[in-house]
Amino acid sequence: MSSDLKTSLDRLYLSFNHPDSAFDPVQVVRRYRRLEDREIVAFIAAGLAFGRVQSVVASIESVCRVLGDAPAAFVRHFDPARDGRPLHSLVHRWTRGRDFVALLWMLRCVLEIHGSLERAFANASDPAAPDIGPAIETFCAEGRSIDFRPAYGRVPAAPGVFYFLARPSTGSACKRINLFLRWMVRHDRVDPGGWTSLSARQLVVPLDTHIIRTGRCLGLTRRASPGWKMASEITARLRECDPADPVRYDFALCHLSMMGMCDFAGEKGGEACPLKGVCHNRAKVKGQKAKGSSK
Repeated sequence: MSSDLKTSLDRLYLSFNHPDSAFDPVQVVRRYRRLEDREIVAFIAAGLAFGRVQSVVASIESVCRVLGDAPAAFVRHFDPARDGRPLHSLVHRWTRGRDFVALLWMLRCVLEIHGSLERAFANASDPAAPDIGPAIETFCAEGRSIDFRPAYGRVPAAPGVFYFLARPSTGSACKRINLFLRWMVRHDRVDPGGWTSLSARQLVVPLDTHIIRTGRCLGLTRRASPGWKMASEITARLRECDPADPVRYDFALCHLSMMGMCDFAGEKGGEACPLKGVCHNRAKVKGQKAKGSSK
């Protein structure tokens, strides 16, 4: 990776490393001072992080109102029959009330087994592994093995709660769990952190439309299909900039695109983009090819 790109990425990171630099679900997560509460809210918030950010935050706030002032205590004593009714009316895209009940039931079971979500991931992690993938795989497989009849009654063939438990082995980029892990493992003015059992160097970028766009723009990936391999490839390139904390650039790169500053496919080549000069704008590349073919 060129020194110019690293310098530009570091500058971009610093420009976004402020609590209110962009409207984001992590702002809800940061409100919770107790670590046991923060990890519960973070898992739910990251799991709902798909769709328009305003809708995402509104859905997170709706669940938080049910959880009350002590989310971890609520989950530890959560009984679907007794406590599930306020969740039945909640909807977020294709996630329905019973799926929210199943999610809280799953979290309760994990806490009963491991004591905390941090311990659940730590027990599954391999410090020698190149990334956090094996821990995600084990955590999600365990979550999927839980008896969900108390939440669903008759459990569907493909229960909606499984959407919160994506696995790298299926090719999924596992965007939401990687986002959750970024929030809990990293600590700066954006990510609240708190966990100490996992290493930031093993984190994988939460791959979404915006990271794909900026990743291609910066030449961080040549893959055409989104998935775990693309997320790993982009992370590996970012690790060249910061081996100890490659995912620290994620928030800035994502919101750069969300704010419309990246013009990867446009004719102007992102005139307002702070990464202009180190990107591979699609229109610019096409123009260069056209000039080359006329010689």
